[in-house]
Parts: sequence; structure tokens; C-alpha cells
Amino acid sequence: MSQIEALATPSVTRPASKRQAILDAAKRAFVRDGIGAVGIDAIAIDAGVSRQTVYNQIGDKDQLFVAVVEDVTTRSSALLMATLATFPDRPGDLQADLTDFAVRLLGRCMCDIDGRALSLLLVRESHRFPELFETWHQYGPGKDWPALAACFDRLARNGYLDITDASLAARHFMALINADLPTDQGPCVRPSEEALRSTATLGVSTFLRAFGARP
Repeated sequence: MSQIEALATPSVTRPASKRQAILDAAKRAFVRDGIGAVGIDAIAIDAGVSRQTVYNQIGDKDQLFVAVVEDVTTRSSALLMATLATFPDRPGDLQADLTDFAVRLLGRCMCDIDGRALSLLLVRESHRFPELFETWHQYGPGKDWPALAACFDRLARNGYLDITDASLAARHFMALINADLPTDQGPCVRPSEEALRSTATLGVSTFLRAFGARP
């Protein structure tokens, strides 16, 4: 089973919350078929609820799409912040510890299938939801830059890096560790652990050549 098929396949264990069951079913349907082709009835059947329950819990299809985006971005942001909490502020081996962090960041956050699939969907539907797309763009890729920049600023203040602009260093770090991720299988396919480790290793090595503390 491919990653996108796994995303589109209902879980055997239903969530306790009807609202969450509806959101999960809607997410699968929107990613698989696109918003225009999805009906409320199909979402209700997948969620194990009635059509009226969908309307009572969330609303119509447009409101449901907004709720799905909010749900995924909220959980993705929480996961990112939890991952940032593992950032190596005082590393014993800077290159090895940063590489391990980069693997966690890529695997848990940047290559999360839920988020990647929804990002693709938002790009497809941006003409229908321009304000929502812009809000997501700021909330997802942009909102957490200050938190990541603060991590690199601490490394610099502790003498591990030679940087004058922590925000710039954070952006370079993210670009470098993402640069060699395989894309030939499509944006909704999670790279292998070997691929994550390989691109993280190369990206961190290049980053440290540019920003590592000088002797």
C-alpha cells in the first residue's frame, strides 16, 4: 500500500470524538478526490455518522474544508514545537547532533504525509479559498521561523556557530536539509529513513561549512 493510499484508508479504530472522525474522513476524501468531487454523504458514511451530524458538528462542505485545514495545521504546529524542544543547545558533537535533529525535523514535520498531502490540496484549491491559503501559508511555513531562529541564536551565543542573522541561518538550514529529498515519487510519498538521513547529513555538512564557528 502506498503512503497516499494509507492516508486515504480509514483507520480500523474510530476516534472517540464524532467531530474528529468527521475531520479525518473529510481529509481523506478531499485529498483523494478533490473538494469539488466530494459529497457530504460520502464523508458521513466514512465517519460513521449521519449527514445531519456533519452539519451539526461543523457545517457545509466549505466550512468542513476550513475545519480540516485548521485541524491539520494546529496538530502540525504542535508537533513542530515538540521537535524544536529536542534541538541540541549544547551539543557534544555539533555535526552529529544537528544531523540527528535534522532527521527528526524532516521525518516528523517536513515529510509528514498528512501535512504534505494537505499542502498539495491547498495549492490545488487556492483559487477557491485565497484567504485561507494565505493564512495557511503564513501559519505553516512562516509562523514558526522565529522559534527555529531562536535555536540557532542560542548555538551562536554559546560559541558553536558564526552567524550575525539567526533568521537567515534558520532559513538556510531548512533549505539545505530539504534540498536533496527525493521528489520523483510525488509529494505525498514519504521518503525512506535512508533518504532522510542522507539529505540531512549533506545539508548539515554544507550548513556548517558556511556557518560553523571559525577556529
